[in-house]
Amino acid sequence: MNEDKLLKQMLKRDPVRGAAATRRQVLQGIGAGALALGAGSALTGRAQAADNLAMLTWDGYVDPRVLDGFTDQYGTGIDYELHTSDPDSVNKLHDVAGGLIVELDRARFDPYFEAMLPMFQPPYKWAMSLDNEHLLGVCQRVDTFDFVVNTDIVSADMAKDEGWDLFNNPDMAGRYGILAYDNWNIMHICMAAGLHPFKEKTDDQMVSDDFVAVNLAVVNGEIDMYFGGGTYSISSARLDGLTNLYHVVPKSGPADGKGGINWIELNSVVNNPDLHPQAMDWMEYILQPDTSYAVATAGGFLLPVGQMAQPELLDKFSAEELDSFQWDEFDYRISHSVEFDVVPDYNRLYDIYTAARREKS
Repeated sequence: MNEDKLLKQMLKRDPVRGAAATRRQVLQGIGAGALALGAGSALTGRAQAADNLAMLTWDGYVDPRVLDGFTDQYGTGIDYELHTSDPDSVNKLHDVAGGLIVELDRARFDPYFEAMLPMFQPPYKWAMSLDNEHLLGVCQRVDTFDFVVNTDIVSADMAKDEGWDLFNNPDMAGRYGILAYDNWNIMHICMAAGLHPFKEKTDDQMVSDDFVAVNLAVVNGEIDMYFGGGTYSISSARLDGLTNLYHVVPKSGPADGKGGINWIELNSVVNNPDLHPQAMDWMEYILQPDTSYAVATAGGFLLPVGQMAQPELLDKFSAEELDSFQWDEFDYRISHSVEFDVVPDYNRLYDIYTAARREKS
């Protein structure tokens, strides 16, 4: 089946209706949060107010515990704007900075990478320049983003075995939802079509945007599973006792034999002409155990962070908190996932995707 027919078919099977909440309503519903996931993230630059540090950042870094702790320690206020998408943020940064990113001192920051989870051992590919010579940021929140099932209906083992083919099964028509994060939807539909999302396609190969609403549809029995989803979208509900919501990474898939997609957040310093004197201090501050815990639990939903290799941080999480983001399966998820990358056919696939959504509506 070509991608045009597959996209239309999968979108038509999405039974979730009336969930097109505005971004402001979604943020109010979950407490805080930018709604895009990927490999580029929090960025620090010159303040808009006279002596403040300014950030274009993700939701986890504006938790009051994080902001107030930095202000108390350094006497510096913070102005921030939430990151909503990688392209939008890059455009904003081009307006204020030339070279975009300031190199970090490896002697200062490499020891933090060495103390992180093994996947982040320096030099970590996604934190380095293309020539592997310059450190461009520090890593923190990390996981995979794949699909979610209701284990009261679809067992975790069956979902792992069946993988993305579950969404192609005619018996599942009308029984799954699509969490409308456009770039992730395109990657996941590629996976369901048996295509590597980060490799070019040949010519022959070629919903709701509120995870609170989609989770509710699962709980209410309207649907039995949805994509894309993961610990980012279900940890809060699982912490409230809805442990039948389960983040699935298939045992195998079309992306180099893997069925999941791994994302990380990279925090960098913007190359502003007037660099704030505490910019580098912020980079180091967010890596401390207390701050890392606040970032990992910000906004009421929980995510793993690279610093969880440190017992001092890991001990801060309760058993219920660890279970909320399925910490016992973290290594499995990472080992069965390909790293987030550029989709080479994105513009063409996006045009097909948006046309299919218009046809569905």
